[in-house]
This record gives sequence, structure tokens and C-alpha cells, in this order.
Amino acid sequence: MPRFFTRNLLGSSPPYVTSPIRTRDLLAVLALLMLFSACSKDATGTSKTEDTRKKTAVPVTVGTAVEKTIPVQFKGIGNVHPYSTVSVKAQAEGQLTGVHFKEGQEVKAGDLLFTIAARLYEAQLKEAEANLAKNKALLQNAKKRVERYASVVSKGYVAEEQYDQVVSTAASLEAGIKADEATIENARLKVGYCTIRSPVTGVVGSLLVHKGNLIKSNDNDRPLVIINQIRPVYVAFSVPERNLAEIRRHMSSRTLEALASIPGDPGEPSRGELAFIENTVDTNTGSIQLKAAFPNEDKRLWPGQFVSVILTLDTQAGAVVVPSQAIQTGQHGQYAFVLKSDQTVEYRPITVGRPLESETVVLEGIRPGEKVVTDGQLRLASGSAVKIAGEESAQSRVEDTR
Repeated sequence: MPRFFTRNLLGSSPPYVTSPIRTRDLLAVLALLMLFSACSKDATGTSKTEDTRKKTAVPVTVGTAVEKTIPVQFKGIGNVHPYSTVSVKAQAEGQLTGVHFKEGQEVKAGDLLFTIAARLYEAQLKEAEANLAKNKALLQNAKKRVERYASVVSKGYVAEEQYDQVVSTAASLEAGIKADEATIENARLKVGYCTIRSPVTGVVGSLLVHKGNLIKSNDNDRPLVIINQIRPVYVAFSVPERNLAEIRRHMSSRTLEALASIPGDPGEPSRGELAFIENTVDTNTGSIQLKAAFPNEDKRLWPGQFVSVILTLDTQAGAVVVPSQAIQTGQHGQYAFVLKSDQTVEYRPITVGRPLESETVVLEGIRPGEKVVTDGQLRLASGSAVKIAGEESAQSRVEDTR
């Protein structure tokens, strides 16, 4: 039977005495601990805990934070606009007798586009010229009469009233000649209007009135064709109004470069310069429209096309940038996992700046030269062990060659 401690009547305690069962239990526990300790080391002396930790290392890819000079840019979506648009209208009425271009053709300023039947206006011109010739002959005769009457009116051979009538007739003929000259000029203009030439260099659109149709003068509802000037062109895009002051400040000191990239086009972006800032902020969107002018000599930019626009304001020296894949967003803001020397990672809150093509500027939280995790973040926590993808396979190849 187990024995228990007892206290004597004098209040003194006997020496501690343990039961047989408790001694056996203690010995069994010590034996188990010694066995576990012996088994927890392998032949090389490495603990199983350490080995398990290595086996559970998360494979990741990493990138390096670097310090560089970067451009300060705004990016947006722009829409191509023609430099100018001309609706070609007739200034003379008549039948359209000739179309001298093909739809979609590029024409130069002064090229012949249309001809209108000019017979009526040519006849009016000839009639005006004939009236002018007749009035000139009458004026010549009237001037001779004025000269003759002037020499005898003072002698009383001709009444002064009759002399005044001759002078008035000559003056009337002179006025009539001026009117005839104006009529001739108007008729010549109408004859000239029967030949329509391109006012600008550009690309013609769809033919809106075909040969044989009767057309009216200055018909706003029915232009003959629309010409878009595409060399140069404008690209219109919008930026938030909060950036207006910065853009105007840089624009006042130098020309700002703009790049336009066509989606799906592998070629180099088209280069232009900022040419216009709208005079009103759009109160509905809180943005302001800008226009950049592009020479477009290769005609890559086409009116109505959507393009990606990059407006460069300045350059920033000494900026710390990391691959954009390293930036993560959590409940407390943006962060990144930074690789430590012991092949573990550290959770690092960061403050980011402007995004670049495949990189992002880090304002606070990461120093140049530090390595950040770019893939595999979902399985990580602060202190997680990692193995860098690529390094292990490279090590295996080295060992195989041995």
C-alpha cells in the first residue's frame, strides 16, 4: 500500500518519503526524454526540427531594390483628333459633273476635287462683259459731247440745261461701267466656284454627293466630302485637376514631351509635345483636358483612335525602385517581404510613389540593395523560411558535375 506523509502531534514533519508508484513513473519519464533526445539528432548532428524547417521552406522568387534616376510622368488614355477638319461645300448651284479623287485618298492643298456645270455662269459672264463694252462705247461718245458742249455753252450757243444733261449722262455711264465691272467679277467668281479644290492637305473621307446630282450653294446639311488633316495630329487626354499646377509650372519653363503608343503595335511610340491646356476644368469628372501635337509623318496615328499617352514632366534622381510584383496590399496598407541573411523574410510596411512600366518607386521602407520577394507571397508570414527558386537547381547542377 502507498504510504502518505503524516504530521506528529508536536507539529514537526517527518522526512519526505515517496511512494514506490511515483518513483517508477519518474524513471519512465526520464527514460522517454533520453530516448527522444537521442533520436532527435541524425548522423551529422542536425536536429530534426531544423531539418523539418528546411523541408518546409517556401519557394519564392526575389528581386533587388535599386537606386536610379527615373522620369516623372503622367499616364492616361488619349484619343487622336485631326489637326483640322474641313467640310467641303459648294459655293455655286448646279449639277455635279466631275469627282476627281478616290475615297480615302490623301490630297494636297490646291488639288482638284469637284467640277460643277459652269455653262450658266459662263453665259452670265459673257453677258456682263458685253454690257461693259457697250457702256464703255456710250461713255466715250458722251465724253465727246461734253467736250463739245463745254466749248460753246459759255457763248450761249447751247443751253446750260442741255449741257448739264450731257454731263449727267456721261457720269451715269461711268457708274454703269463700274457696276458692269462688279457684275463681271461676280460672274467670274461663280465660274471659279464651279471648280472646287482642296483647301488643306489631308485625307478625304466618304463621298457624300455623287456625280450627276444637283447641288445647292452653301448647303450646311449636305457637304460634298470631309477632309481631315492628319499631318500633324492632336492627341487629347485628361489628367486630374490636382496635377494642373505642376503641369503648368513645368510647361512654362520648357517643352514637355509626350509619347503615344498604339495598343497591339510593337513599334516605337510616336513622339510629340504638349501643345494645349483646356481653359476649364470639367466639374463632373474633376479632370482637365490636354492636347499634344504629333508630326505623324508616318501616319501611324489615325483620327478617332485610342492610344496610351505618357507625358514626361521632369526626372527624379536617387529614387529607390522595386519590381511592381513585390508590392502587396493588406489591411494596414502596402507592404513587401524583404529577404534576410538567414533565408527568412521580414514583413515590411512601405510607402510607394509613382508606378513605372514594370517597377514602382518606394518612398519609405526599403533601402537600395535589399532583396524583396516578387512571387510566392501568399504562403509567407514574417519570419517564414524561404528558398529562392533557381538557386537550388543551380546547386544541384554543380553537385552533379562533381
